[in-house]
Amino acid sequence: MHRSAPRLSRILACAAVPVMLVAVGCSSDSGSDGKKNAGSSASGTAPAKPSEPTVEPAKFSDLPGDPCATIGKKTIKDLVPDAKKKGGTAGKSSDLSLRSSCSWNGLDDKGLKGSQYRWLDVGFTRFESDQALGSGAERATADYTKQIAKAKAAEGAEKVAAEAAAGIGEEATVVTYGLTKTDEDFEYATVVARTGNVVVTLTYNGAGYAGGKTPKSAEIVEGAQQAAKEAIAAVEKTAEAAPPAEGDDKDAGKGAEGDKDDKKDGAESGQKETAGSGAEDSPKEKAKATPKS
Repeated sequence: MHRSAPRLSRILACAAVPVMLVAVGCSSDSGSDGKKNAGSSASGTAPAKPSEPTVEPAKFSDLPGDPCATIGKKTIKDLVPDAKKKGGTAGKSSDLSLRSSCSWNGLDDKGLKGSQYRWLDVGFTRFESDQALGSGAERATADYTKQIAKAKAAEGAEKVAAEAAAGIGEEATVVTYGLTKTDEDFEYATVVARTGNVVVTLTYNGAGYAGGKTPKSAEIVEGAQQAAKEAIAAVEKTAEAAPPAEGDDKDAGKGAEGDKDDKKDGAESGQKETAGSGAEDSPKEKAKATPKS
């Protein structure tokens, strides 16, 4: 009897060990499953990436088809008497929907009263909306500021002044200055105007040759503003004639391609691409026939 009791105790103790191990194992498994479930739940509810804001579509999807037709024939006749080419000389451009220009020049010979030289140039630059670069209007506003600074920094310019010009597009500034070249005194007026995503830069200047009087600055400014109003109106008519289709993202899609020209020439106005210029079309040769008194 005494020998069997210790043996029975050992049997019961061994039987209890598996029960404890099973309990510990179950506890461990449930903890592992809980962690897995928690991780799975966390990954399933991860927040989605916020979408990038869409830039505002450009207002104008094209420029006037013929830049030389943006200013009326009567205005050209008044501002550039005896123009060499009444229809104007169009500037070169790799893409007329993004950049275009036209210029006129002429020498009005008044005999013994001398001669009057006039030169007019208008340039259009359109900016497209681009997700990386901003809306067309924002980019045009930046170029508008740049063109004003460029006009004020004209080489050799004297008595430079700038002031806002009312009634021309959404915003406009006229820059005036005097400049001496080809031994004559010129009066200049450059109007920089913006409407939507288009910048119009118009320059008008004049000088008296062979005894002719230098034109008054007020006369040059008035003519420049009148021509600029017509140029802006031509841009807006283009949009009315061919409104963009609803949901058209043409402006956003072409941004990278259109920027090739911008990077090349710093988004400057069409003046650089104009075929004629005041210096190249100097009236000196024609004025020689009427010696200055």
